[in-house]
Amino acid sequence: PMTWRGSRPSFAVHRVEDIVCVLRCSVPKLKRSVLGFLPVLSWLPRYSLRDNALGDLTSGISVGIMHLPQGMAYALLASVPPVFGLYTSFYPVLVYFIFGTSRHISIGTFAVISIMIGSVTEKLAPDSNFPSLNETNGTGGVDLAARDAYRVQIAASTTVLCGLFQILLGMMRFGFVVTYLSEPLVRGYMTGAATHVVASQLKYVFGIDPARFSGPLSQVYLLIDICRLLPETNIGALVVSLVALVVLITVKELNTCYEKKLPMPIPIELIVIIAATLISYYGDLNSQYNVSVVGEIPQGLKPPSPPDISLWGSVVGDAFAVAIVGYAINISLGKTFGLKHGYKVDSNQELVALGLSNTAGGFFQCYAVTSSLSRSLIQESTGGKTQVAGVISSVIVLVTVLQLGTLFEELPKAVLACIVFVNLKGMFRQFLDIPALWKSNKVDLMVWLVTLVCTVLLNLDIGLAASIAFSLLTVIFRSQLPRYSILGRVPGTELYLDTDTYEEVKEIPGVIIFRSSTTMYYTNAELYLDALLEKSGIDIGKLLMKKKKKDSEQKRADKKEEKRAKIKAKNQVKHITLCSTGSDQDSEIGSYGDNHITQAASTGSESESGKSADNSTHTIILDLSTASFVDTVTVKILKNIFRDYKEIGIDVYLAGCQVCVVEQLSIAGFFCESIPKSCLFATVHDAVLHSLRVHGDKDRPQYECVLDMSSTTKM
Repeated sequence: PMTWRGSRPSFAVHRVEDIVCVLRCSVPKLKRSVLGFLPVLSWLPRYSLRDNALGDLTSGISVGIMHLPQGMAYALLASVPPVFGLYTSFYPVLVYFIFGTSRHISIGTFAVISIMIGSVTEKLAPDSNFPSLNETNGTGGVDLAARDAYRVQIAASTTVLCGLFQILLGMMRFGFVVTYLSEPLVRGYMTGAATHVVASQLKYVFGIDPARFSGPLSQVYLLIDICRLLPETNIGALVVSLVALVVLITVKELNTCYEKKLPMPIPIELIVIIAATLISYYGDLNSQYNVSVVGEIPQGLKPPSPPDISLWGSVVGDAFAVAIVGYAINISLGKTFGLKHGYKVDSNQELVALGLSNTAGGFFQCYAVTSSLSRSLIQESTGGKTQVAGVISSVIVLVTVLQLGTLFEELPKAVLACIVFVNLKGMFRQFLDIPALWKSNKVDLMVWLVTLVCTVLLNLDIGLAASIAFSLLTVIFRSQLPRYSILGRVPGTELYLDTDTYEEVKEIPGVIIFRSSTTMYYTNAELYLDALLEKSGIDIGKLLMKKKKKDSEQKRADKKEEKRAKIKAKNQVKHITLCSTGSDQDSEIGSYGDNHITQAASTGSESESGKSADNSTHTIILDLSTASFVDTVTVKILKNIFRDYKEIGIDVYLAGCQVCVVEQLSIAGFFCESIPKSCLFATVHDAVLHSLRVHGDKDRPQYECVLDMSSTTKM
């Protein structure tokens, strides 16, 4: 007991030391984890007022001014009241300031994401579900207040679910998932979504009320219905739209032309909104000309409220599509600016940051956000250096929501639609991708066009799924149809290139070097074997049949000889007395047998040497430098190649295999007594030298000498 009590403090001291050591080792790791999850802590304490404050202030004011018209305009795309577009331009920006890693992108409303949310809200809350009775004339109408409230609820619930998807994918390090959305697919999808945006805003331009359609071909039906209603066009709304379009386009072109001379772009969108609101208010456009206006804008911020979880089952597919598309747009812009300004954008952290922005925003009745190209360009070009510019823009939006929001109640919706149209210019310029892709890559052009058509005709959700499926199919088809080539040596070097492409390369007599442009796996393994047979010009089946035929002839000859030997023995016993006669006969039979055996042996040796009458190939080298993995089908095909060519006397070597490929071949049991590891070579040149040493003919000593000298010179 005395010993135990005396040793206990020692044990406790050791435990404390172990814990301190673990904590000491874990502190740097914990610090990295915290800074990785909260990037703001890594740059905000070192924020330089002298270097960054003025640029961020100017940039924040410029972007904040853009947030106001775009927030209200894009809210119409999401089929929610304009003030919720301002909320969306406020809360998520603050969240991204804390968790985001890009310094220049502007988070907030975006046309494509807004129209995707709008398709969900209109699908689940159509006007027909909210009938109301007009007390003035007794006619039916739509309960706008109830409809808008429910649509806001749908948008917020979808946004929260979208954010949760993004957070989950980010925590699981699934930031690479966006790589399955190729650039042609994303650009084609955005162009197709832009057509949805235009179609959805035409009703405000013409002042008409078309029916709502959903499902495939809904845009076609919508355009047909709009054309049917054109005779009912509201002239007041059309005039307002035309004037707004002319002013917006003219000034934006001036901004582009004098971009370097202007300290900041002319905020024409905000100017048009203010002017249109004043004209509408003093001209009484709503009551006099029935021009639709924004309507009541509540003053102040909404308290947070939980999402309606019961809606998640109906919007899960749409929420996931919004999550992927929003992240794809965000990370592409973020990495573009990161490469330009020399800082790293963490793809997984961006996914988490965007997810937290959407989740937090959904609790405050915001809808899904992503980065905007137009605002991001303004934020960068006006001197923005950090996300402090985003906070300043949020302050401008906050002041507008708290104090100035009610001043825009008489703003015509047609003006907001025109702002949307003008901001789609960049997306429609993507039609110029068609001639560029036609010249550079026709497969990518097919992906672009199919994505555009699917998005326009099948709607945004189904169109995205169909586009991704088609894009993956093109990858599969391209891997199934690689380019197979026979390689030859560039004289005086150790380089081996395609003989069909380069005229100067020379094939090595007796050696066939075969290469595929892509990895061989189960979908193209049979094609690989067929191409090898075709390119090499060696008909294995024919040669094997010839060899079997000769083997069978040899066996028959052996049996005949054995039979003759038995007859000879019997004759010797039976005619023992006739030795001289028997000797003459035996000599005659033996002479015949020797001649026949010599002929058969000659035939067999020719077969076993592998040199048929029409083929002098003695070695085939498979260049597997393009292979990144092997599967069981590949292993089986390679085993068959080694077995079949060995039977006709041709050696097979593997060259250029990566370490992972060799390991996978070993695990799969590829190497055995008949296929030793000595058939592996680091380079094609090594395999060629070995082949020529083994099969060195007296006819080619000079060539082998040239190769050896070339190799020695290289070393």
